[in-house]
Amino acid sequence: MSLPALPAHTVADFDFDLPPELIAQHPAPERSGSRLLDATDAVPVDRVFRELPELLSPGDLLIFNNTRVIKARLYGVKATGGSVEALVERVLPGTREVWMHLRASKSPKPGSRVRFADAFDAVVLGRCGPDEGLFHLRFEGDPFALLEVHGHVPLPPYIAHADGEDDVRRYQTVFAKEPGAVAAPTAALHFDEALLARLAERGVERAHVTLHVGAGTFQPVRVDRLSEHKMHSEWFEVPQSTVDAVAACRARGGNVVAVGTTTLRALESAAHGGRLEAGARETDIFITPGFEFRVVDRLVTNFHLPKSTLMMLVSALAGYERIRALYAHAIVQRYRFFSYGDAMLLSRAQATRP
Repeated sequence: MSLPALPAHTVADFDFDLPPELIAQHPAPERSGSRLLDATDAVPVDRVFRELPELLSPGDLLIFNNTRVIKARLYGVKATGGSVEALVERVLPGTREVWMHLRASKSPKPGSRVRFADAFDAVVLGRCGPDEGLFHLRFEGDPFALLEVHGHVPLPPYIAHADGEDDVRRYQTVFAKEPGAVAAPTAALHFDEALLARLAERGVERAHVTLHVGAGTFQPVRVDRLSEHKMHSEWFEVPQSTVDAVAACRARGGNVVAVGTTTLRALESAAHGGRLEAGARETDIFITPGFEFRVVDRLVTNFHLPKSTLMMLVSALAGYERIRALYAHAIVQRYRFFSYGDAMLLSRAQATRP
């Protein structure tokens, strides 16, 4: 039987009114003490995140993104005296070079120097990235080491306070390993060691991918038709051990549960050719309603920005009308939104199509 034609969604279809006071400015006192909207059945249930083990079955597979957030925000001064605010987008592997967003009254020219944090210099090599919207700089030392000492936690633009010691700890997952992200895989912020131990006792397996989240995750969609949007590119790696874990989960009849949209993007990108394959590469996959999911059965995710690509992703997974209803429920029930906010557990809609 043929499926009905898909609606031609526009960006406006993914808009919603959010009271500003529901935008979480600080994390919950305890990681696993945040709220969890259980949307695995027809009627959503309001829960606490530490109840997650009871919502999963022995033999299910949780897959995490083990990227580590770097202190990517820098403040500096050009040789001419003008101030500069910068956000490192990417550290180029094996070099002292970075790509960064750079805000200044006048863009620095190639060959000029910028002094950051009154501590170290960087040479501007030129423009780079999509539409040459980024700046290519060379640091005078190891970028990761310099950022760790002189950088600031790259809190999202909707968080109003300056970064502090609590952000250093809480805007990072407890299992963060591979440095390179400039935004946290926020769904994983709800997991603490006690919860991970209870999941293991429950018989829920664990695996990981690495996707270095870029600042593009916060960029709005600036075109009306989704087909005209160009996604930002992010580096990811899916290890062979995770491919094997997914195959074993399928064989025993378990659910593959992605923790966060970044994990989902990595898995579905690695399966874009038809089957899940190990390896490291770039992805600019844009998941919208009508996408055929090949790997992920369930998703743990936070609540996302209106008209964002992540709203489109969760609508593709759970169904457009379903997500509209769940977000309306969350607003009425005063859930906390965005990076430091609460979470939801979604199941993939039964009807998917390429």
